[in-house]
Amino acid sequence: MRCLPLHKDFAVEVLDQDLGTLVQSERYRDLRLLFETHSLLVFRNQTLSEAQHRVLAECFGPIEDLRDAAEGEAPERPIISNVATAGTLVQDATLQRLDIEANAYWHTDSSFLPMPSISNILVACALPSSGGETEFVSTRVGWSRLPQRLKARIEDKILLHRFANSRSLIDPVLGRLETYTRYPDTPWRTLWLNPVNGTPSLYMGAHAAAIVGMSDVAGQALIAEVSEAITRPEAIYSHRWRLGDVLIWDQRAILHRGRPWPYEEERTLASFVSSARESDGIASVRP
Repeated sequence: MRCLPLHKDFAVEVLDQDLGTLVQSERYRDLRLLFETHSLLVFRNQTLSEAQHRVLAECFGPIEDLRDAAEGEAPERPIISNVATAGTLVQDATLQRLDIEANAYWHTDSSFLPMPSISNILVACALPSSGGETEFVSTRVGWSRLPQRLKARIEDKILLHRFANSRSLIDPVLGRLETYTRYPDTPWRTLWLNPVNGTPSLYMGAHAAAIVGMSDVAGQALIAEVSEAITRPEAIYSHRWRLGDVLIWDQRAILHRGRPWPYEEERTLASFVSSARESDGIASVRP
């Protein structure tokens, strides 16, 4: 597969590939090798149907379901949108807007679940005239460049991940919704070791609410200090969406965030998040 680098540290655009037929052509192994190496893959000019989107996501792992599909039914495709759309987590328009704004904090998806995610495959469905970029940083590179004094302070810690924490950052009312509070705190070590190439990545983000053995104030301060160190402007790849774009990234080694746009204009993205398997190195991050 031919690629163009998008950032000096990570992220490539994969050229001349039709994702809709890639699985059938048995080229998933090639795709997965790029995923392990570059962490973020960008595909342009795609016509990926919902069914093809689902099949591709299932190659990475079981499709995650935060929307409680009925037993025996396939999980609904999640939608991230500022319009009333099936597949969003909250239906109230005001709360839906706040939920979107909470995504402006650096995060990795679903770290609050007992089985975390390995990938997100995000598809552009409707785009505004400006803004709405999705930004990414590599926590693998971030760890490698973290000052030694910070490495020593964070390396052996266990972080408690809480869905409601990231929502409370934007509005306490949002953070109290049962949609978010129903998940108990989930502990993870700060480093996730990639079993394919042996590289460690920081595993944290806006869902990380506390550090075991530290006061809330001290723990949150350390999380904020490390997060600031790895998300400096030069570390960021900012993706300007076009219709036909599909992005695939490694949740173990990437933090991402959404950027604002004129909210009177629609921005709709479709996402399938896949759960990690034991073979993805979960044991290294499990306390």
